[in-house]
Amino acid sequence: MPAKDFYHDTVVEALIHDGWEITDDPLILSYGGRELYVDLGAEKTTIAAQKDNLKIAVEIKSFLKPSPVKDLEEAAGKYGVYKSILAETDTERILYLAVPKRSYESIFTEKLGQLILKSLKIKLLVFDDEQRRIIQWIP
Repeated sequence: MPAKDFYHDTVVEALIHDGWEITDDPLILSYGGRELYVDLGAEKTTIAAQKDNLKIAVEIKSFLKPSPVKDLEEAAGKYGVYKSILAETDTERILYLAVPKRSYESIFTEKLGQLILKSLKIKLLVFDDEQRRIIQWIP
C-alpha cells in the first residue's frame, strides 16, 4: 500500500466539511490482475429528484517537488491511468485531482498546465491547505 500524500488528512477534512462521506481510504482499483490505489473514494447524497448518490475518486497531489513540471507529469500520468480503469470498472465514479491552491495558481494557470488540463480533461479539486477547505471544483 502506498504512503499517504502530505495533504491527505487535509483533503479528507475538506471533503467531510463539504458534505462528502469518505467511503474508501484508499480506493482500490483492480484491473487485469493488478491493484492500484487512488487516495480516496467518497460519496455525497443529493436531494434532487433526478439524481442518486454522487461518487468520486480523489487523487491527491502535494506538488512539493523542486520541479512543478515533474509533479505535473506524475499527476497527469496517474490521473490518466486511474481514469482509464474507472471508465471500464466504475463508470458512475468521477475522478478528481486534488491540488493545493498555490499549485493551482502557479503551474495550472500557466499555458502548459492549461494545455494538460484541457487535453487530458482533468477535473480539479482545489483546496486551501491552511483553512483545510475546498475552494473550487473545476470540471
